[in-house]
Amino acid sequence: MYRVNDVMTKQVVYLPAETPLDEAARVMKESDIGDVVVTDGATLAGVLTDRDIVVRAVAERADPGTTTIGSIITREVVMIEQHCTASEAAALMRERNIRRVLVCDNERKLVGIVSLGDLAIRMDPRSALSDISQAAPNS
Repeated sequence: MYRVNDVMTKQVVYLPAETPLDEAARVMKESDIGDVVVTDGATLAGVLTDRDIVVRAVAERADPGTTTIGSIITREVVMIEQHCTASEAAALMRERNIRRVLVCDNERKLVGIVSLGDLAIRMDPRSALSDISQAAPNS
């Protein structure tokens, strides 16, 4: 049985809320990731995903050079403890209709991110979702 810490991405990229959208998109592309954790000083402000960029910024024709990521982030942060099972993470994603969950330790310190693609690759490597997640960046 896989635990969340077995499948999560441990390298978390943080950006301040004042970061312009175009810079955040560049960081995500260069890091080959689909999300960044957004901070407001020392406080966790939310998560910016590739989908936020498309749905909230591009669709609204926001200027990527002047729009800050803090203005379009998902502020509701969903977390799961790293020792929970991968099945519990999948159930949480299904229940909340989300594709990524922040992972914390027992002191609620952020230690990683687990995505639907991460779960697919580990839990059912022969699934179509696993094939897509392995072939495409930003799983």
